[in-house]
Amino acid sequence: MTDLTADEARRIILRAQGFLGAGSRTGGVPAMLRRVGAVQLDTISVLARSHELIAYARLGAVGRAAVERAYWRDPARAFEYWCHAACILPLEDWPLYGFRRRAYRDRRYRWHEVPPIVDKLLEQVRADGPLMTGDIGGARVDLGASGTTEPAGWWDWSDSKIAIEFLLDIGEVVCTRRIGWRRVYDLAERVIPEQLLADDLPDAEGVTGLTSVAGRALGVATRADLVDFTRVKGKYAALLDDALLSGAAGLVPVHVAGWPSPRARRGESASSAPNAWADPAALESEPRGRHRTTLLSPFDSLIWERARAERIFGLNHRLEAYVPKDKRIHGYFAMPVLAGGRIIGRVDPAREGATLIARQVGFEPGNGGPAKVAAAMSDALWEAASWVGCTDVRVERVTSPALEGPLRAELAR
Repeated sequence: MTDLTADEARRIILRAQGFLGAGSRTGGVPAMLRRVGAVQLDTISVLARSHELIAYARLGAVGRAAVERAYWRDPARAFEYWCHAACILPLEDWPLYGFRRRAYRDRRYRWHEVPPIVDKLLEQVRADGPLMTGDIGGARVDLGASGTTEPAGWWDWSDSKIAIEFLLDIGEVVCTRRIGWRRVYDLAERVIPEQLLADDLPDAEGVTGLTSVAGRALGVATRADLVDFTRVKGKYAALLDDALLSGAAGLVPVHVAGWPSPRARRGESASSAPNAWADPAALESEPRGRHRTTLLSPFDSLIWERARAERIFGLNHRLEAYVPKDKRIHGYFAMPVLAGGRIIGRVDPAREGATLIARQVGFEPGNGGPAKVAAAMSDALWEAASWVGCTDVRVERVTSPALEGPLRAELAR
């Protein structure tokens, strides 16, 4: 078993996630997607949508059109499905999710009862597809007698929306393309390459393969981290455990100093028991190279799980978009700022014409002198501004008084 310090584990994680070393940019967005294994989708758009921010954070000012083409293009190179959450996934991973598609088919329910029109709708896609929800009757039901509707959510889905999403869940249809943020649904047999469609893996092989993907993407991870990435539970979580303990997932046990210790087995001290798993290829060489300085989406896989982010970076971060305004601490869409391999602060961004606005900037303690962290924060803000086509940066509030002067001086350079 390999022993790692917390700093060694952090650097391995940063390299695995594409934030350390020049090699992380090789291959552009498609390679980035394969590296991280899953890019979470979300409807919130501040500077850009989260799936764009995730590519930008690793690759710098990559063209936003290139990001879209890598995710949604013809022929397909990625598809949308459920992993950590609703995610964009590499097309070659389609067979790994067979266990989940079968589970949805057997359950025939997730958020709603599946309506009887599902078979008819499948035939409509077969005959007329690819289709969007507008082609099959709309995504939501009318909730008001006046003919107005409330913002669409899963609670007010129309029967046609419920049916098409169930067909997506069970793999009869697939989304590999979006138009104006709306999903385009087509038959899986028309979109997924035949060799992938025919590769019907047993549950154990699918969970094992997905655990391998998670382990490579995370670099070093606890069992809880792997479960969070894959979102398996019950018998599927047991299959994940089997894949780890048997070595089938290709991950090796490690002990990271300072990380929580699991319950020790008989005859084994807690301090010597493995408390994490690592990609063996990530352990072969010491992570070296230049660190990225960048804003991070709260949905980035580097920090998307709160306990993991706190363990690695000492960062206790919560998305406050759904918190009442007067109770927010860091802001509506506060984005952690990565520099030198550490989280140095947070920015709540907005945009007004050609100006990137930092509504609030806060700094985390213990990351160097004022000049150093202010310069890094300035670099992160100016690069993000340039990427979204802004020519100016304006900071409205700095919550760390000792750093307000140095930051404003750096921004004015």
